[in-house]
Amino acid sequence: MKKVALLVADLYDDKELIYPHIRLQEAGFQVDLIGDKKNHAYKSKHGLPTVTNYAAGEVSANDYDALVIPGGFSPDYMRRSKDIVNFAKAMNDHKKPIAAICHGPWLMISACDLTNRRLTGFHSIKDDIENAGAKYLDEPVVIDGNFITSRTPKDLPAFAKAIIKALE
Repeated sequence: MKKVALLVADLYDDKELIYPHIRLQEAGFQVDLIGDKKNHAYKSKHGLPTVTNYAAGEVSANDYDALVIPGGFSPDYMRRSKDIVNFAKAMNDHKKPIAAICHGPWLMISACDLTNRRLTGFHSIKDDIENAGAKYLDEPVVIDGNFITSRTPKDLPAFAKAIIKALE
């Protein structure tokens, strides 16, 4: 069974965590919730708690087939964690799929070389993506090598389909 790491930090977007989590499980993948701390309850933008299975410092890129980064404000907290940044960097070094939606590319900016890559994300981080050397595209889902990015919750169906296709 293929395994997916789904990152969690405070102020994640509820839909952007829950929808991929359920869709990936429905497709037959094991999905582990990973944060800066193990068994910690992180709260969404709307107060919904999600408890992590593992801390980023205790997992390895060798353990997972893909990484999913939900949006909200959580990616800003994620990129403050050395362990989460190192885990995301290792996933990219292994060329494993990294899927980020909304503000998720903020973590990619901190962990991955985005030079000459094509990405999308929430329109307010367009400058951040371009300043990291990538080309910003205003499309529901952008796939460039091992990167899968989307803009907002309305893009979740296309986002989930792209992740599942990359894992099949």
